[in-house]
Parts: sequence; structure tokens; C-alpha cells
Amino acid sequence: MTPEKKNQRRLRNLALLSLLLLAVGGTFAFQAFNQRAINDRLNEVEINVGGRVHDYYNRETENKDVFVENYGERPIMARIRLSEFLETRQRDEANFTPLVAGTSREDVENWTTWIPSANDITDRENTNASNAFDQYANLIFGWERSGQDAPWYMPTFNHDNLDLRTAAAGHARDWIEGNGATDGVTDGATHPGDGTDAYWSAGEDFDNSGPIWPGEEVTNQTAQNLPQDRAPMTMNQWSNLPNEDKIGNFWVVDHNTGWAYWANRLDREQATSYLLDAAEMTAAIEDKVFNGFYYYGIHVESGLVSPDQHEEFLNDGEQHHAELEDFLQGIQNGVMFDDGQNPLPNEDSQPDAFDFSTMRPGRIFTMAGEQYRYLENMGSGNHMIIRNEAIRDVHWANHDDILNDWYSNLDTLVQDMVQPVADSFETGRVNHAELTFISLNTEDARGWVPDNLADFPDVAADITQVDPSGSPRAFSLSLADVVRLSGSGRAFPNFATRLSSGSGWWQTRTLGTTTGAPWVVTLSRIGDRVYGLNVGNFSPLPTGGTRPALIINQSN
Repeated sequence: MTPEKKNQRRLRNLALLSLLLLAVGGTFAFQAFNQRAINDRLNEVEINVGGRVHDYYNRETENKDVFVENYGERPIMARIRLSEFLETRQRDEANFTPLVAGTSREDVENWTTWIPSANDITDRENTNASNAFDQYANLIFGWERSGQDAPWYMPTFNHDNLDLRTAAAGHARDWIEGNGATDGVTDGATHPGDGTDAYWSAGEDFDNSGPIWPGEEVTNQTAQNLPQDRAPMTMNQWSNLPNEDKIGNFWVVDHNTGWAYWANRLDREQATSYLLDAAEMTAAIEDKVFNGFYYYGIHVESGLVSPDQHEEFLNDGEQHHAELEDFLQGIQNGVMFDDGQNPLPNEDSQPDAFDFSTMRPGRIFTMAGEQYRYLENMGSGNHMIIRNEAIRDVHWANHDDILNDWYSNLDTLVQDMVQPVADSFETGRVNHAELTFISLNTEDARGWVPDNLADFPDVAADITQVDPSGSPRAFSLSLADVVRLSGSGRAFPNFATRLSSGSGWWQTRTLGTTTGAPWVVTLSRIGDRVYGLNVGNFSPLPTGGTRPALIINQSN
């Protein structure tokens, strides 16, 4: 964020950023013994499991972007905690005086933990020493810009999960790289960029040959942070959410301890939305110091663990919120509720373990090695489901081949459940400009669903159904399918749930009129207009692709 300066500061602004990253290990051993004949082996399996905290900071603009990237091959869970320190000195004084008694610049362990009030993340708790910072420093949480997509970042070059350094850019100082300095001058950057807002954008790359920064000598391309489903909130506010909204892409702060938790598993090659977007000094600091000096610092510490090790977040000796254990279990499971006897979303199970008649639209489940989203109960034991992740980086010209190859590799027990659909679809054609779109709750969220699809009868009539004259196979949804499955209580209640896992776009089978390119489900903005549905080839790109759907039958 680049705030306007309230006035020309007469003060010397010393700013510190120190970061501590707790990395995730990834070494496993396997031993096999027979009762009679020894048949043992000791193997080391190197699985790239790890994450990196990013902190982009610029003391001139007061921009400060804090988020977590998963650069590994397995999901992780993440938490971050902030602590603050402020001291001042008039020109005629020999020593600095800390704002909070008993704290010192050199000992970051005794800096004051940021603690929000129970029901307002923007207000520090008034019964805690953290409240002393309220009048001098404003922390801006989350990331929300009218008419803008989620921000872009440069992925870390450092994939060593035993390296505790962070991706610190601009005036940010990694605690290790900067040798623990607290002078506000010593360099400790470990990542490219100057720390200003929106430094990175789509389509940029950086060559780390040398290496220039810690990590591999490779060229990375920019990637996009996950859009936040909702602004950061406290555990009390989280408790009041409906169960179906409690797991998602947003930050939740335990206001007992100050730890902020990402409310979802962070999948490979994903990066959270911002926990912190700016740290702005108020005019009150000038009134306090007037013609002197001040030093303000934020210390960022983090915890990153594999989901099955989330107990580490509970067994740290701190007095956590009473609901934290359930919250962490919900993140691991991917759901905060139980719908009948169905396995949890991330629990890989065979088809006979599921009762699809009890599933709600939008429910995630993992069956025979593939993760799906449940779309609808079609009656007569038939259920429509879709792969949760798009098959990425494929060209539209290969669309049918990709669907067929994917289907042919499904578990035979799943194939046995698949119902026939038409061997070909009459999709009709329509251009984006020919449709008018209704909004979704907010003024700038247009492009949700068209309200005049009926004016194009061939397009509107292309609804996927069981067709006994066709073949059991995978298919792509039509534009009409997406429209009827979008809305409250349906499989796609909002923009975020309509994207594939990892916020990827995906192709429908409906074509545009002039270009022959397919309609895609996406989330992009041009000016103040949101495009949740658009016409475009969009491929081959690693951000999206083909998303197979099935109709399966489970007769009682």
C-alpha cells in the first residue's frame, strides 16, 4: 500500500523488520522386516516439503506485505505472529526511552506481542501493553482493492527447507541474514524488489544467476497471491460464521496469543493473501518526539507445519482460544461440519465409502486418488461431480483428448459408476458482449451470471443429462450448466468456489461466436468490471485448463 504522506516529516525514521521462519522438514525412512528372512532396507526419500514467509517492506512508503508461500509438493498449515517495539529520544537526551517499560531494542523476544481486541482486528486490546502502540502506529490488515485482482509476487528461489531465512525484500531485514541487527540500517534482504506496493506484476521474471539471492540459480516467473475470501478476523468473529464458511482463504487471529492462522491448507505453489498490507506511523509520533528521533520495529515470527502435525500449534505452552483445536482440525480436514457418514474431504476413500445422497452441493471429497467437488443430486441415484483441480497447461485444441486420457486412467471402480452422456453436444455460440450480467452482492462484482441467456436458446438448452444412447465418459460443463449451478445453496455460491483448486480458471464446452474460443470460468478485472465468465483461449497456461466432470450413479 502506498499511503499519501500527511505532511513532510522532520524526523529521522529508523525502521526495523526482523523475521524468523520455522521450516518444515521432509526426510522419511522406510524399513521392512520378514519374520524369518531379514529383508531390510534403509531409504531416504526426499520430498520437497516447505514454505517461506515473504515480507516486502519500504520504510519510505510504509508499505509492508506479509504472506506465506508454499514452494513444496505437499500441503502445509501456516501461522504468523507480530510483535512491536517503539522508543523515542529528544535531541537533548542521551538515551532512547522505550514506549513499553522493560522492553529493549536489542532483545526482540521481549518486544510487545500485537494483540487485537476480541471483536475488532484493527483495534489493539486495551487491557494489554499492545494498546500503547495504538496512537502511534496503524497496522493495515488484509488486501482489498476495488477493481483490482489479487497482487503478484516473485516466488522464492530458496527451496532448502532447513534454511530458516525468509524472503525479505526492500527494507525488510531477514533476522539471520542481517545478523540480528536492530539498528534500522544494516542490510538483510534475501529477495528481489524494493518493497513498494505492487512492485511485481503479471508476466515478469527474474534471473537469479550468480546467485544474486539465496537459493537456486534459476529464472522464476511471477505468481499471484490467493485472493482473500474475507478480511482477516479474530477467533470470536470466526466463531459466528456459518460452519460452511469457517474454512477458506483468509486469516484468523487468536486474540489470546496474537497468532494469526491461515484458515485453509496451503497447497503446493500457492501463496496466502496478505496478513499485513501496511504499517503507517500516525501524526502523534511527531507530537511526541517533535525535534528528535524514534525507532519503530515489527518482528514477524511464523510457524509452518504439515497438516498432520498441527498439534505442534497447540503444544507450545500458550493459553489458546478454546475453539482453536477444533479450528485446526477443521483446516486439516478441509471442513467444519459432518454430513452423514461420508469421509472427510481430504481422506482418500473408495467409492463404496460414500453416501452421495447426503452430500450438500459444493462438498469436497477425495475418491480413489482424485479430489472432486459435488455439484448436484440429479435424482434416480445419479449425481454430478467435477474434478476439484483443473488439468493445467493444456491447449484448447487438445481438450477432448485430455478428457479421454483422464477418464481412461480413473480407478475401475469409479468408471463402473459413470453414467453415459451424449457423445457430442450441441453447444450453440454466444459472445460476451451479447450477454448482460447481474451482480453478486457487491457493487463491483459484476460478471456473475447472465440474465438473458434464454435469448440464445441453443446455448441455454445445452444442459448435461444422462443419455442412454451415449457413452460413459468425462465431459466439460456447458455455460448453461455453470449458470444453473451458481448461486446461494448451490455448488458454486460465489466467485471463489467457482474457480478450480488453487484459484485456477477452467474451460467450459460452450464457444464464443466469432473467435471459436471457449467460455472459461475465471476471475479477472478490467477497470471496475469483474469477469467471472469470459471468452478466451487462455491456453496453454499453467494457471488453468480443462476440468473434467462426471455423472455417477449410486443406486440404493
